[in-house]
Amino acid sequence: MTSFKDDNPQSNLSVRLLMDETTERPSVSFSYSNWMSNVKKSTREAYEAKPFSHWILLLFSGAAMLIAFPASSLLSRLYFSNGGKSKWIISWVAVAGWPITCLILLPTYIFQKIKPTPLNAKLVLSYVVLGFLSAADNLMYAYAYAYLPASTSSLLASSSLAFSALFGYLIVKNPLNASVINSIVIITGAMAIIALDSSSDRYSYISNSQYFAGFFWDIMGSALHGLIFALSELLFVKLLGRRSFHVALEQQVMVSLIAFAFTTLGMVVSNDFQGMSQEAKSFKGGESLYTQVLVWSAVTFQLGVLGATAVLFLASTVMAGVLNAVRVPITSIAAVILMHDPMSGFKILSLVLTFWGFSSYIYGSSSSNSSTQASSSS
Repeated sequence: MTSFKDDNPQSNLSVRLLMDETTERPSVSFSYSNWMSNVKKSTREAYEAKPFSHWILLLFSGAAMLIAFPASSLLSRLYFSNGGKSKWIISWVAVAGWPITCLILLPTYIFQKIKPTPLNAKLVLSYVVLGFLSAADNLMYAYAYAYLPASTSSLLASSSLAFSALFGYLIVKNPLNASVINSIVIITGAMAIIALDSSSDRYSYISNSQYFAGFFWDIMGSALHGLIFALSELLFVKLLGRRSFHVALEQQVMVSLIAFAFTTLGMVVSNDFQGMSQEAKSFKGGESLYTQVLVWSAVTFQLGVLGATAVLFLASTVMAGVLNAVRVPITSIAAVILMHDPMSGFKILSLVLTFWGFSSYIYGSSSSNSSTQASSSS
């Protein structure tokens, strides 16, 4: 009899490959649906693991970041566009709202019966150093707001993420994987695009030297901000410990208070306190608007910092990074609508690249955290 069995090895191989393809295709859709169900399950478990008040507080904290920080940036730019001249005043206003945090901290001592963290020489020295650096950082950003559009200064300030990753790796020994390095390169490229497009982004009354001075001080302020972030994390790890939310509030109050003292000294030396009354009279919109701009600048900046601190402790640094990424386009779009900032194609491209860089950083940070948790559990 004639056998219909095919002994050709190539034919058998092709049949097996065809069978493998047909059997493997359903597994792709199955793994995707399985992944989606796992995401839904983990999300539901995370929601049920915390009380409803936790999510309400997290919602308000996130809203504070997304509303207060862009509002503070726009108000700082409004101060200069309406006739304000002093960089010291804007840097002073940024920390003048420190009593707001103090008012939130004091009830935790009373109602939760918590004692303040005892001070020692190392802790006081750390607060003084961070306070001085914060005062210098605010002054650098004031120069940026004086010479750059609010949308541009916001985009440039986003480079602080790259500096935070670098200083975190050098000082705190945080992991630096390929995704984080990729985010640093992308954000650096986005900043270079803005520098090359200075001709369409510069106000007519701002000279080239002033524009590039604002550009330089914005980048320097972002670098210093990244250093402050890494040193603050080191302070929590080495001296304070990640104990509770009130410890973070204490650190914020002390650093802001010392920064307020340094900027107040700068205001006295530069005679800006005496010049405020004259500046208010010549301010476009009158003395009332001048006072409102300064008061609300102080309030919004402090509320933004409070919201960011709360998000860090209620959620994670990744969540804070997500919100920080979202507030950059919010500030840029609001500046274009409310303050008629120039928005060229190059700036849009820089905005897209910045958001891409943030996404890469968030992915890299979340993968590092997942691998760390997996290794610690095993």
